Amino acid sequence: MRILILGGTGFIGPHQVRYALSRGHQVTIFNRGRQKEAWPGPVEELLGDRNTGDLKSLEGREWDVCIDNPTTLPFWVRDAAKVLKGKVGHYLFVSTISVYDRNDRPADETAPLAAYEGADPMAETAQTLAKSLALYGPLKAVSEAEARRQFGEAATTIVRPGLIVGPGDETDRFSYWPVRLANPGARWGAEVAAPGDGADPVQFIDARDLAEWIVRMAEQRTPGAFNATGPARPMTTRTFLDGVASGVNAAPKLAWIPTAFLEAQKVNAWSDMPVWIPGQGETFGFHRRSIARALKAGLTYRPLPVTAADTLAWFRTLPAERQAKLRSGLTPEREAALLAAWKAAAKG
Repeated sequence: MRILILGGTGFIGPHQVRYALSRGHQVTIFNRGRQKEAWPGPVEELLGDRNTGDLKSLEGREWDVCIDNPTTLPFWVRDAAKVLKGKVGHYLFVSTISVYDRNDRPADETAPLAAYEGADPMAETAQTLAKSLALYGPLKAVSEAEARRQFGEAATTIVRPGLIVGPGDETDRFSYWPVRLANPGARWGAEVAAPGDGADPVQFIDARDLAEWIVRMAEQRTPGAFNATGPARPMTTRTFLDGVASGVNAAPKLAWIPTAFLEAQKVNAWSDMPVWIPGQGETFGFHRRSIARALKAGLTYRPLPVTAADTLAWFRTLPAERQAKLRSGLTPEREAALLAAWKAAAKG
């Protein structure tokens, strides 16, 4: 097929490109040209900027499928459709699991989406989104609706990934754990602070599994919305950390710290304790999203230990100054203080 990938040089894009090439497809990527990649085959790169509406390089061309990776703003979909409508056979939009309006119960793709309550979603920009992350889910929901409106229900696929992890993740929202568990007694102490009681659920997906499945969905031109997270079977935080430890050949001493104590110490889920979200209350359903539709549509997963090992190997290729400052998780000093406070509280 002739595949157009909007983006192509971010997190999942390079995996899509390489997988599509391995399956014999012709690949064109469209982006601002700021990140260069070494591809294993011919890749056409078209330059432009969706923020400024510069889509001229897409004009007068046709593709079988368009994969839209980076869109967070509805006007990006609208403007792309002005050039691509009638020129692509199928449009695959990468949305987010955060598109739903509530997270307090398990739900599938039919659950209500977050409502945009501003004046004009098409007037929202990267600057306004940066000022209010609460707009992220609602604007993705509007973008989904715009994709369907422009390209039609039968020719539109909506993919809603959960937490995307693996080699190349610059957020460290997963990388923290392989790095932390592989380094007891080095930068950190021998004991590892772990969130909750180990029974909370976790969901995530390796970027390579997501990217490859998206290409297969593009080949099949399967319409509809799909929650794209994993693993295939429910996983607890304890099993998750065991899997990471196995992948990095570690035998960590975990100190499970109750959710209430973490909250009292202002240790935040997701950022200070990556991957983890409390499995109770208003976030009960966040890591319990149904993935039955994606599994039926062929989504498959690498074993967690493989993802952990590959992520650690990638992380260790980064410059020393980058490795020295993780972008998520607890610093060694803060973890030590947290553990000391928990031990003191436990003694009474």
